[in-house]
Order: sequence, then structure tokens, then C-alpha cells
Amino acid sequence: MRFVTKSEAVKKSFFEDLRKAGIKFELHERLGYEAFVGYLLEGTLEEISAQIDVIEGADREALREGFVSFRESLNHILEHIKVGERFETLLQEGPWVAELLDQLTRNGAIDYSDGVIKLKEGVDVTKLRFEFKFPFNLVHSPESAERIAKQFAFTDLTMEYEFEILELDIGKINTLGKIAARYFPEDYLLRVYFALIGRSILSGEILKSLGNEKVPEEDLVKAFVRASPISIPTEKGTLVINYSPKAVEEVLRFLKRAGYIEIKAGKVKKLRDLNS
Repeated sequence: MRFVTKSEAVKKSFFEDLRKAGIKFELHERLGYEAFVGYLLEGTLEEISAQIDVIEGADREALREGFVSFRESLNHILEHIKVGERFETLLQEGPWVAELLDQLTRNGAIDYSDGVIKLKEGVDVTKLRFEFKFPFNLVHSPESAERIAKQFAFTDLTMEYEFEILELDIGKINTLGKIAARYFPEDYLLRVYFALIGRSILSGEILKSLGNEKVPEEDLVKAFVRASPISIPTEKGTLVINYSPKAVEEVLRFLKRAGYIEIKAGKVKKLRDLNS
């Protein structure tokens, strides 16, 4: 159960928030990437708009919607840098900011000094030349589209930060949900949140079933697989937790690593409860 981000700013802030809340986690860093394969149109904003109107072999409506979004994003950045804005602050808006700043830099339209980016005086944005990129799946006839558009592929090798959540306390998992809501999309957050809740409930049931006895691991796994899925009624509905034999074995390894159980000679013994 983990959260993954490629943002250095998110990594630093999320790390501090989890640490302050006393939530158990591990941070792993690895090489990741961002990739885009598609096409691009080049020219002034007016020229690109005209190209979209006449391009053949592509979904024009989707291209128009994408180009409107591109112009809105550009105008948003321009509003910031007309008065000057720190580079780190701009990047917190999203990875798309770096792409637009790069295009403005190649146009010679911005100054960069002491970490602050500012639009140069007298720059006429309508005269600048841009690249509007769109994915290959919007093209249904490459031979027709490529009379105007150029093929484009981009790969950015970047660091990826994975927060492995080790928490079993439901109160702290609820706190984690509130913290993560500031950094991750709701659908992503909910999937991780309910997975953590599910693991916590299954862990509690396993510890409860052990009592003070040593139970053969194989028998324990079989018993829980027969009981699957676990259905938990809540105020808002029902939480159903389904799991495979491999999942039960993985939860047992997690509980062993966290010091809740001991596994020796194929038998499982409880060392402590979740709330101890």
C-alpha cells in the first residue's frame, strides 16, 4: 500500500507531514520516467489554430479542446511571470509548467535571475512561436495528418518517490487520508486508503484468531481463505475485503516484520495485539 510521486516538492512536504503525524512509513527512491509519443504543430498561436482547422486524418474537435487548454495554461503562467515568480513556486503547479517555461525560454521571452522568472518588457506573445503537442491516438490517418503535423517523442528520465505505508492503526490511517488529500487525486487516494483499512482489518482478525495458541501457518491461511471475503457494515454502506492465499501470507510476513507475530517451524504465535 503505497503513494508514488515524481515531484520533489511533494516528496519533501508529504514526508514532513507524515513524520509530524507519527505515521509509520518507508521512503524508497528509484529511477522513473515521463514519456510522450505523438505529434506536434509549430507556429504562433494564431498559426497553430489555423493548422488545426485544416488538418486531415486527426480528431479536430479533440485537438481544438486541447489547444484551448494549452492557451489557458500559457496565459496562467504569463500572469505569474509578468510580475516575476520563483521557479520552485511555478513548478508546484504541475509538470506542464516546465514545458511552457522551456518554450518561452527558447523564444527569448523571459529573464531568470536569483531563482525568479520574469517576462521580458515589451514581449508580444502573439508573435512568439510555440509547439502544440498531441498524442498519437488522436490521429487515424498518419499519412494525411503528417502533411501538417510532425512526429514527436519525448522521454524524461526522472526520480520516482514511493511512500510505503506501514501503518495498521485505523485512527492514523484516517489521519493519513486527510494529509494525502492535499497531494494526490481523490480516486488514487481512496484506492490506497481502503487498501490500508482492509489490511488493518485483516491483520486484526488474524491476531484475534491466534489467541494464545501456536497455529500452523498453512492451517491459518486455509481458514482465512475459506472465510473470504470479509464483509464489514459501516454507517455509509458496506466494506468488502477480498484476498487470496498469497495475500494472507504477505500480511503474515508484514505482521512478523512489524513484531506482532513470530513464525517458527511453520507455526504462528502472537506476540502482541494491534493496540499494544
